[in-house]
Amino acid sequence: MQKPEPDLRTAAQSEPPGPASLPANGSLFPQDLRTAVVVNGNAKSVTQEVISTLDRILLGGDLFVSRSLEDARHIARTVVSRGYGTVLTGGGDGTFTVMVTEVVREGRKQNRPLPRFGLLKLGTGNALAWVVGARDPKTGELGADITRLTQDAGSRSMRLIEVEGFIAPFCGFGTDADVLADYAKVKGGLQRTPLRRIAPGLFSYGVAAVTRSIPNALLKRMPHCRIVNQGGEAFRIGAKGAVLGQPIAPGAVIYEGPMRLCGLSTIPYYGYGFRMFPYAEERPDRMHLRVATMTPLEFVRHFTEIWRGEYDNPGTLFDYLVESMSIELDPPTDFQIGGDPRGKRAKLEVHLSPTPIQLVDFYAPPTVA
Repeated sequence: MQKPEPDLRTAAQSEPPGPASLPANGSLFPQDLRTAVVVNGNAKSVTQEVISTLDRILLGGDLFVSRSLEDARHIARTVVSRGYGTVLTGGGDGTFTVMVTEVVREGRKQNRPLPRFGLLKLGTGNALAWVVGARDPKTGELGADITRLTQDAGSRSMRLIEVEGFIAPFCGFGTDADVLADYAKVKGGLQRTPLRRIAPGLFSYGVAAVTRSIPNALLKRMPHCRIVNQGGEAFRIGAKGAVLGQPIAPGAVIYEGPMRLCGLSTIPYYGYGFRMFPYAEERPDRMHLRVATMTPLEFVRHFTEIWRGEYDNPGTLFDYLVESMSIELDPPTDFQIGGDPRGKRAKLEVHLSPTPIQLVDFYAPPTVA
């Protein structure tokens, strides 16, 4: 395991609490008021100043700095063993995905209650921040932000997706994964120029889309996609969430044909308020599956409607509510989980996670611990 920097607190001083009773799926939550903050030490916004400020605020050593997957696993074991009531992640959607995955896995292993999860918006990709009302923190106001998160905000239960061992709010093939890969290349290039201060963010996404993703999409042949229902009944939905046709039975083909984009999510947004999955919250027992075959020209022409989640074209946009599914792609296609590129895939399965998590949410009524 890679050890954190020696001047950073990575563990609290008290002993772990005694055993707790928990159903096998880890769906109960502890009442402990103690809060752990886990920050991604590799994130550009997580500076030494931010770390030092958090270290001063979190008396008792409740700050954890993760720089590798091994760090995340070690932190998850500590967080679950000590019974923290709340875990705040500092970074983007990828940081949240890794920590939720490791904490839920450890909670299942130890048969202990799970904490609730919240966000310190310290990363580039922050789709969840739009869902729960998290704001951009300032270093000097981190103490107030933590108090606001742990004392003023309510909570809500939600289920995420499980794919390739990860628990994440969304994943996807095709255009969205291509854009992420192109964004990483553009950001890396800009960071070596006078524009490096604005490299991580919407500017680089725009440059990547205009100069790389859209031109490449014009030339690239759409892969063939076959999606089979592996769970309960699935439903195709149209404008405003109306169900179209008959339910799709378990084992039946949900979609087969060309695909420019194939994404799944249990939250409506990608980063920056892009309402990519407008039906993700229609049913708590289903994910929103979106398959798109629209051309770049159609996307540009209807960009504003698509951004707001209001565009509907049943000939090029296919929306479904699903519980579990398998996907086959020919040829293998770029794939992303929680905003992090994962390389090309030819086949995989995606399921709605059986373990709900409790999410700190400023849109939910405040709760009394």
